[in-house]
Amino acid sequence: QLQLVESGGGLVQPGGSLRLSCVVSGSGSRNVAIGWFRQAPGKELEVVSCIAKDDSVSYYLPKGRFAISRDNTKTLVTLQMNSLTPEDTAVYFCAARNLEFNGCTSSRILYATWGQGTQVTVSS
Repeated sequence: QLQLVESGGGLVQPGGSLRLSCVVSGSGSRNVAIGWFRQAPGKELEVVSCIAKDDSVSYYLPKGRFAISRDNTKTLVTLQMNSLTPEDTAVYFCAARNLEFNGCTSSRILYATWGQGTQVTVSS
């Protein structure tokens, strides 16, 4: 019964930064692959990044602006977002894969448990 809760969203000016958090709890929370996704107004869900069980990471957006990491407890996953633009405005979700799968994937359907989302708005 895995649970995920996102936080850290808010309003930021273009060029600014935000750090999003995903707290993972429940059975298997210390050994699970976690992805970040986003959905902008009027657009489909888009994959952002993923961290695998072994803490290797994958990025699906242009390199260099976003960074995913996991803390020493293995239950807190963060997404550091820098040099934000208005096109980064979206609801950001974290999601967990089934425990049996080790690696990352860009496919939404392969993530079993989702958080509620946190709103990020980039505007002057």
